[in-house]
Amino acid sequence: MKQFSPTQLVLGGCVLAFGASFLNTGFILTTGTSVSHLTGDIARIGSGLAALGSEGVKEVLNVVVATIGFVTGATTSGFLLHHPTLEMKMPYGRILSALGLCLVLSHFAYLRSPLLAIAIASAVCGIQNALASRYRGVVLRTTHLTGLFTDFGIHLGMKLRGHKIERWKILIPVWLTLSFLLGAILSGILLHWGSRHWILAAGVGYCLSGVFWSIYKRTRSSLAEEI
Repeated sequence: MKQFSPTQLVLGGCVLAFGASFLNTGFILTTGTSVSHLTGDIARIGSGLAALGSEGVKEVLNVVVATIGFVTGATTSGFLLHHPTLEMKMPYGRILSALGLCLVLSHFAYLRSPLLAIAIASAVCGIQNALASRYRGVVLRTTHLTGLFTDFGIHLGMKLRGHKIERWKILIPVWLTLSFLLGAILSGILLHWGSRHWILAAGVGYCLSGVFWSIYKRTRSSLAEEI
């Protein structure tokens, strides 16, 4: 099976990390709820239950919906793709475009029901995070940073120890982290300027990324056949 090159992996991963961070930062700033990772959310369920007022109940509800949405998205990804390894044959372009359309739906849902918007966005992040979890022995995550920092530390430590570690294994966490940070900054800027269309912007970005990848993939396939 033809796999991605490290360069393709880095570029694609940076786009996904940027998108997830952009989306997650927007929801944190507007609803106080994370949609791209669960560790902090689960901890907040406990703190929300400790505060039995209406705000505590609302916070718990948001977090529970985000958690269910994320797990549902990951389950959907596993059911449809049933293959955790990155391979060129997988329809990633169509999947990204579909995720973009879901975010467009989340944008319109947010106007009437922020809770529904949280559920949709969390499911999108869950699907994205489960699209491909392994690449040449490396565990890939594009919706949160904990795993990236862990991988960076492990590979850097092995490199310092004298083990032969490919350069891209060390650079991937660095580039993905920078992309994640950039996505958070841009999302924060848009919200600071009072933009109400940040979810829509994320949806359009995902759709365009999916279309670009589909065109790129077909172009590469055509060139390979001609050669």
